[in-house]
Amino acid sequence: MLHHLSFGVSDLVRSAAFYDAVLAALGYVRVWADSRGVGYGIEGGGDKFAIKLYAADAAAPGPGFHLAFAAPSREAVDRFHAAALEHGGEDDEPPRLWPEYGEHYYAAFVIDPDGYRTEAVTKVGPAEAP
Repeated sequence: MLHHLSFGVSDLVRSAAFYDAVLAALGYVRVWADSRGVGYGIEGGGDKFAIKLYAADAAAPGPGFHLAFAAPSREAVDRFHAAALEHGGEDDEPPRLWPEYGEHYYAAFVIDPDGYRTEAVTKVGPAEAP
């Protein structure tokens, strides 16, 4: 249903360092960059997520909004969480199983440096991991 999504950020260098690290942990890469933004996706593809510089006008949505990134494994979710904390993110919920969302729903939630709530999630069980 969604083609792409972008966040307005106040500091492009800081946000790019954050998203370079957390999205690399999930297997995503920069697919374009210029002085106003950075796009991320799968190697050789278009962007599905971008950050765009809006300086003082950047504002994260309030309660109820978050963006979930697909992770290939539980280990990738763990790496996402660790990278977020290392690059200026705030812990919102550490990696764990969330049985209320499904038997193998494993996720971590973080808040990026601009206040956006993000999640990394996999539904791959431990025996199914690639």
